[in-house]
Amino acid sequence: MKKPYLKSIEYIRGLAMLGVVAIHTGSQYLLNPTPNIHLVVLFEIVSRFSVPIFFFISAFGLFYKMDLSEPFDYGKFLRRRFKAVLIPYLIWSTLYIVHDNWFNGWQLFPEFDYAAEIYFFGLAKYHLYFLVILIWFYLLMPLWIYFVKQMTPKKLILLLAAQILFDYWSSYCIAGSENLFIKWRLNWLVLHYVFIFILGGVLGVHSQKFFAWCEANKKIVGASFLITLTTLLSWFYLLIYVRNFSPLDAVNTAHQLSPLGIFYTIAASIFFFTLFQFGKFPARIKNFLSLLGKNSYFVYLAHPFAIHYLIIGLGKLGLIMTAPNAIIFYILIVAVTLGVKILFQRFFQASLR
Repeated sequence: MKKPYLKSIEYIRGLAMLGVVAIHTGSQYLLNPTPNIHLVVLFEIVSRFSVPIFFFISAFGLFYKMDLSEPFDYGKFLRRRFKAVLIPYLIWSTLYIVHDNWFNGWQLFPEFDYAAEIYFFGLAKYHLYFLVILIWFYLLMPLWIYFVKQMTPKKLILLLAAQILFDYWSSYCIAGSENLFIKWRLNWLVLHYVFIFILGGVLGVHSQKFFAWCEANKKIVGASFLITLTTLLSWFYLLIYVRNFSPLDAVNTAHQLSPLGIFYTIAASIFFFTLFQFGKFPARIKNFLSLLGKNSYFVYLAHPFAIHYLIIGLGKLGLIMTAPNAIIFYILIVAVTLGVKILFQRFFQASLR
């Protein structure tokens, strides 16, 4: 029996895309030697759920539609997923390589060995590593199916503990390494996000029970989100005002793979599912969220181009990245990439008539 389409996944996808753009806007804003710390928090800390929540909803959607009692057609699965992910990844990586090399006056395409490194580790642009990790998740899908089938609440807790320990070790305990697989571990190693992916899969399989629990425990869900967010923010402010970290060092410490960041991601994933599944919103808000969700993939893929040329535009106008300019900059990134996608889609549809 075909399950109903979940608008909540579409809404979360759009929200997560806004979070990713915020993180990359924040990276530009942090070039300001005296940034507004509270705006840094909004761009770089509050939005930290956005990358892992993509893995959560990806797994939720896959397992929500899957019948685990039937044989898994691995070949068909890979063909569909690679068409949606691998081909766009290769195309956009090539676009960024050629564009950036042309812009900087370098050799248009790198030598084979370096090109292989770029494509394998998602180095063509700072946001493409997400697709590399997602491809690895897809390649290992039979393993995740096995884990989801075997998962119990006790095993989930043990997996969470293992995730916290591994991410802490990977984030804070490994010194610099010349080994490419270790050096670029955050760009390809799915172990950094296994728990949130498995959690999404388990909840997708048991979606009816999950939604019933969310509806019955809205206050607990909301409180958990606020507590984890407040705790993560408190840690960030402590790093800034007590331990005298620079804003950049504090951001690189209080990230989504930190223990507090992991708990914030879990709470945010459940909170936004609950909010969008059971919350009542005006039609305009729903339409806007739907618009963001349906076009989030293009905005995600293309927004570094917008950042690049808007930065050039700021320089030509003699403007610096102040707090007001950073907010306008963020809005423009979303508006430009979203507008390009909509215009291109309308042109393509008109050409087919």
